[in-house]
Amino acid sequence: MKTFLEQPPRNGDETVVKVAIEDLNVYYGATHAIKSATLRIPRQRVTSFIGPSGCGKSTFLRALNRMHDLVPGTRVTGRVLLDQTDIYARDIDPVDIRHRVGMVFQRPNPFPKSIYENVIYGAKLQGVHRRSDLERIAETSLRQAALWEEVKDRLQQSALDLSGGQQQRLCIARVLAVAPDVILMDEPASALDPIATSKIEDLISALKAQYTVVIVTHSMQQAARISDETAFFHLGEIVESGHTTEIFTRPKQKKTEDYITGRFG
Repeated sequence: MKTFLEQPPRNGDETVVKVAIEDLNVYYGATHAIKSATLRIPRQRVTSFIGPSGCGKSTFLRALNRMHDLVPGTRVTGRVLLDQTDIYARDIDPVDIRHRVGMVFQRPNPFPKSIYENVIYGAKLQGVHRRSDLERIAETSLRQAALWEEVKDRLQQSALDLSGGQQQRLCIARVLAVAPDVILMDEPASALDPIATSKIEDLISALKAQYTVVIVTHSMQQAARISDETAFFHLGEIVESGHTTEIFTRPKQKKTEDYITGRFG
């Protein structure tokens, strides 16, 4: 019998799977935070994780680029396949995985350096040192992050002088500069005002033309606006996943329907 990861796509859905998760469990000491979770994440789509606070969305997200390796007492079992390679295999370097699967956090976290140095930081770590190459990477990444026109004349100024929304787009540019395959975003707009949030949402929609994007969001409206696929989490389990339109208009599970209609959460 074929395993889940070897099964063909859903009927009528020829989307290529970028990340395939099978029977994923995450433990914080004795706490079983993620319970036997299985999910497909399609290439060049936006996938949203929704659910009440504390349901495991961010814990699941961080398992997708081995960030739990950095937390003492955390244990992960199961398989996470990136382009059919298990990122938890013994011969896989987690640093390489974090370059291929970048992370944008809830609050902007620019380094106390210039705008330019923030963007090229990861590229320099990867061994890029030629000035012309670094300048090209900086401009390309800032353009992709829809920030170039706002900062091109002040690249040597401190990144800490930027507004909150600009700082978040700078952090996205910093991720893009190392040419990832997947971009993980953990509530990237929750600390921003509505105008900055709208810019981040527009940026996410544009990025899927080149990247696979996975976003944790506390806003069901945001998930409905920007995502192609949605997974609903509750108490460490994936209750239901599928096309966003189906999840929001025709959920198969009563618990999903109750959450979406505001009966709990």
